[in-house]
Amino acid sequence: MTILQLAQENGVEMEGACEGNMACSTCHVIVEKRFFPKLPTASEYEEDMLDLASGLRATSRLGCQIVLEKELDGMRLTLPKESRNMLGL
Repeated sequence: MTILQLAQENGVEMEGACEGNMACSTCHVIVEKRFFPKLPTASEYEEDMLDLASGLRATSRLGCQIVLEKELDGMRLTLPKESRNMLGL
């Protein structure tokens, strides 16, 4: 399960306009600094999508690309105040 899926199943307002296909930046999250190194390195394509995100930070990732793992237990994420839907949906 990904952060995007978990958020949507639990009523968290995370858009995910591309439905987790890494074709937008509407599931942009800011990862707590101490957990950021525990995540796999973002792909070049994810980095390209993040370049389109509003409020980009050094620990920004796409929620659709963060798979929940035991070592991430306790991780805190912040949702940016706004998102940019490049799909026009």
